[in-house]
Amino acid sequence: MTRVRMILAYEGTEFCGWQVQPADRTVQGELERALETILGGPIRVHGSGRTDSGVHALGQTVHFDCPDDRPNFPWQRSLNALLPKDVRVLDAAWAADDFHARYGAVSKTYEYCLWHERAFCLPQRRRFVWACGPVDFARMEEAAAILSGEHDFAAFQNVGTDVESTVRTVTEISRHPGPTEFESVWRFSANGFLKQMVRNLVGCLVACGRGRMEPDDVRALLESGDRTLAPATVPPQGLTLMRVEYGS
Repeated sequence: MTRVRMILAYEGTEFCGWQVQPADRTVQGELERALETILGGPIRVHGSGRTDSGVHALGQTVHFDCPDDRPNFPWQRSLNALLPKDVRVLDAAWAADDFHARYGAVSKTYEYCLWHERAFCLPQRRRFVWACGPVDFARMEEAAAILSGEHDFAAFQNVGTDVESTVRTVTEISRHPGPTEFESVWRFSANGFLKQMVRNLVGCLVACGRGRMEPDDVRALLESGDRTLAPATVPPQGLTLMRVEYGS
């Protein structure tokens, strides 16, 4: 068997997340169905991590093993001809036998898009933003500085996934212009993220930006490790997995 590594983009709106489920439409399910058509049997695809229902990706990394008799097979073209229009293979290449899309990842980057105009949200942007309204960017950036670095992020983890440790190192939380004048994009990079951690970090930043939480309260929240003290998880549609990085 030979290992293939691919990068996927998908619009998450009509998917029930990444992970295959018996009765629901998922990204993994659609990809495995297309591969089964090509290879004539069931194939398991491994992703860098699970994305929730409604979450998008521009750089989801996956791998699978295929028979050795396809050295020059055009995976990208063939799969894109079979996959639905809301998921596409951006790149496909052979990988080392020990490459693993999930366990080999050393860093991930997500972006979350906020819509700030109170009166309306453009129909063309509604699937890709959270219309949170006006915020104070200076207060949000003050809170972002506190959240950056190595911390125990237990207060920002939703239930549902068992992990050995809730300590993570956040290397970047930064604000960038959005595609329209009414938006801001917040970029998060870390050596790993807990379940719905980015959406919970955004909720904390927006609470500070709205004046409902003081930036200094973020420190106490981190130290508490208590999810019930943190703001609610924000909606999924503003979130996009941008890229996954691997060691040499």
